[in-house]
Amino acid sequence: MKGDYCTREGAERLKDQIEAYWADRGHDVKINLINGAFLPSMRSARTDVRSNMINGVPTRSTENFA
Repeated sequence: MKGDYCTREGAERLKDQIEAYWADRGHDVKINLINGAFLPSMRSARTDVRSNMINGVPTRSTENFA
């Protein structure tokens, strides 16, 4: 599924999209994929997407956002 970002493949696509978006704007963001535990509600394991951004903004430029 294209919009399923909880799978490993979906999380990797999302990671690539985020990194490319910010690279086009001159920022180097660090994205990590973390394997999550099995969730009975999802009936599967998940992959978390973590970054060094704050509120979705690269940390070097957070002073520009109020």
